Parts: sequence; C-alpha cells; structure tokens
Amino acid sequence: MSDRPQITPGERFADIDEWDHQRVKPPHIWATLGYRRLSWEPGATEVAWDATENYCFPTAGGPVVQGGLVTALLDAAMGGSCWTVLNRDQAFLTADLRVEFLRSAQLGTLIARGWVVRRTRRVVFCAGELRSSDGTVLASSRCTQVVLPASGRAGRYEKYSEDGAPPEDARG
Repeated sequence: MSDRPQITPGERFADIDEWDHQRVKPPHIWATLGYRRLSWEPGATEVAWDATENYCFPTAGGPVVQGGLVTALLDAAMGGSCWTVLNRDQAFLTADLRVEFLRSAQLGTLIARGWVVRRTRRVVFCAGELRSSDGTVLASSRCTQVVLPASGRAGRYEKYSEDGAPPEDARG
C-alpha cells in the first residue's frame, strides 16, 4: 500500500476501543461471524475471518465460501477504513459496492484489507482485497461511501431501544 496517498485520520480513528469493545456485541455481525481486526491505521484496516464448512456450499473440488460472505468481509474492511477518516459528527452509508471474485474462497482464514482511495467532503471511495492465509488474492472490491450526519435520519450511531430495535429515525 506504499503508493496510497497520505490519509488524514478523522476523530473516529481514536475511537477504535469504543467500537471494538463496546458497540460490537451480539447480535452484531462481527460477533456473530467471529471477525477479528488485525490492523488499524488512518485510511486502512485489515479484518480476518475463519471460514468453516457452515458457510460453504459443496463442490467437486471441496467446500467453497458463499459469495455473499466474501462480500460481507470485504465490506467490513472497506467500511472500517472509511470509519478511520470520519469525525464524530459523521456517519456513512454504502451507496455502491462491487466485488470481483477472482478465485473461489475455501475453508480457512480469510483476510480482507480495505483502504481509502480518496476522501471528499461528502464521499469516501474505498477499495479492498481478500486473500487466503497463504496470500493468494481471491477477490477485489470497490465501494462508494456517502458521508452523512451521525444523527438525524441516518441515525446510524444513535442509541438502540432496550429491545434491540434501531432508533425511530433509522427505521426507513
């Protein structure tokens, strides 16, 4: 990633402990699937996941990880990279997500790295790669994240109800 432009961290970059330890509790997808953050830097993050047969479909060549799970892992890595450049009064929503499946993902540890390609006032462009534990590139991805206020209609970072429901302003 040495050819990446210098990325300025946002205020949320300092909030990694709050994110990883306070907000990521079941039934959050990270806790449910067992994602692990391997690295965290301004404009980039790396996430690992252990793919088991429970998340695969059978093929003649052995179990293959379902493509939606590959996409989810790449989305988590790119979303994390976007998070690092936002301020506390900002949230983001994915406007566009593209994945190219280069090779089938099989059982074992998968590692997704996401990074910010460009940050504007209203949009963050990200890219990502998924690799097997031996370093083979399995998929690549790009996404466009729209920057929104953290409160109001987006409501992404407002408190959830006691019963786990999203805030009233985030229910669509």
